Amino acid sequence: MSPTNIVQLLILAALWGASFLFIRIGVADFGVAPLMALRVGIGALFLVVVLIARRPLRASVDTLGRRAWPLAVVGVLNSAAPFCLFAYAELTLSAGVTSVINATTPLWGALVAFVWLKDRLSTLSSIGLSIGFAGVLMLVWDQIAAPGANGVSATPATTALAAAAALGATLLYGIAASYTKRHLMGVDALTVATGTMIGATIVLLPLAIAQWPAAPITLHAWGSVLCLGIGCTGIAYMLFFHLIAVAGPARAITVTFVIPVFGILWGALFLGERVSPGMLAGCAVILVGTALATGVVKRIPWFGARGGGSPAAADKH
Repeated sequence: MSPTNIVQLLILAALWGASFLFIRIGVADFGVAPLMALRVGIGALFLVVVLIARRPLRASVDTLGRRAWPLAVVGVLNSAAPFCLFAYAELTLSAGVTSVINATTPLWGALVAFVWLKDRLSTLSSIGLSIGFAGVLMLVWDQIAAPGANGVSATPATTALAAAAALGATLLYGIAASYTKRHLMGVDALTVATGTMIGATIVLLPLAIAQWPAAPITLHAWGSVLCLGIGCTGIAYMLFFHLIAVAGPARAITVTFVIPVFGILWGALFLGERVSPGMLAGCAVILVGTALATGVVKRIPWFGARGGGSPAAADKH
């Protein structure tokens, strides 16, 4: 990657890492469904404007219409449902912890592709999957061992449920990646992003209306949702697609390894979140496992095996 691409990748990681910060700030005022409906709605509006500016309107509408069903399915699997699960998780977990759990997305992507698409899973990749999920257990145990951290009073059961919700979100990302490969091959990334955001907005809008908070919403929370929709969704998606185009998907996916760094950093700086040695250790183990499972690290010198398989698509956030 060129120095310019590396800078762009760091900016993307900072934006997606910040999404966990903004979710944690906004979810207390908005609630889960309203916050995420606003996020995908603002993101969809941003991407529609970009799509119209880059493509003929008739061609864009025709493509979106012909692919409406698979785009809607991916919108639920890749945005609406996982975003809500992450927001629910952040009612209990810190922004830093959820950003670390998000790093398991490529692990699920590799596992789902193996089960569903019969993609090859090498011995090294299998070892990486085991290591990665062991890191998740370390991370969750660290949070259960210190309930009430980060200003949230939570029982071990509540903490475990929140972690399961975040892990469920990354599983959905993995399923969405394989579904996209199966049903949306040949459709350009900008059209897929725009269509899926529109689909996610349509799905979440009724829930947002039904669950709209009765209490006044602070300007702080409104600012967070604007940052989520414009910066962490619209601009971040465009930057990610640009990196795929100029550097390739294998290099673009490495953003997954940098997101937890910024997630932990922003949470500690702006929310005063606790960063324990156990949390850092769990993060390190997850990233090592992900690097092995996705083929970013292709061999261990003393092991002598080469990893295989194509990296799973990275999301979001």
